[in-house]
Amino acid sequence: MDNESTSTITVALVDDQLLVRSGFRMLINSQPDLEVVAEAANGREAIASPALAHADVVLMDVRMPEMDGIETTERLLDGGSGGPRVIVLTTFDLDEYALAAIQAGASGFLLKDAPPEELLEAIRTVYRGDAVIAPSTTRRLLDHVAPMLRRPAAGTSGHEAAVASLTAREREVFELIALGKSNPEIAAGLFLSEATVKTHVGRILAKLQARDRVQAVVIAYATRVVSP
Repeated sequence: MDNESTSTITVALVDDQLLVRSGFRMLINSQPDLEVVAEAANGREAIASPALAHADVVLMDVRMPEMDGIETTERLLDGGSGGPRVIVLTTFDLDEYALAAIQAGASGFLLKDAPPEELLEAIRTVYRGDAVIAPSTTRRLLDHVAPMLRRPAAGTSGHEAAVASLTAREREVFELIALGKSNPEIAAGLFLSEATVKTHVGRILAKLQARDRVQAVVIAYATRVVSP
């Protein structure tokens, strides 16, 4: 990870369908900077695999036998920030599962029928730590599950207090993050340097106690900072 230009990004696949895993493996291994290092057919296999736990990025199906993607994500990330980054693979008819996986700590989600280039870019993006995964897809799915996000839930009042603690400038940046904007886009829109935006983003995530930008987007929808 120290030299992004020469290092290989290691990827693990967790999906109960062998054909799906085979297709992903062929696609990912066709790229010079990506390599599949582990596979699992369900959550229990995934948790038991040392190679999978040490992968940079995990592609995780949400609905599987034995242990679903939500519990598997929770277990994989239980050790804190040292675990792999998880991209949840979902379809629109699994909205609640996708949302639960994001809330469990996944760095984002991607539709299973996403174009190959979008899947590959998602892996590279989350590896860089940006956690801005296919903003258009993220926003479309969040728009779809917004009513679920707004149901009364434990912790919502805490989120509202955290959002209220943001400065005016942090609130502006937060709203743009929630719209799926990247740091360069935010910098251009607010006439700030990218370094300044990065500082604001770090402070926002700390105040919200959000794992990454996708978690911040979930909070934005839950507290009605943005609406579909």
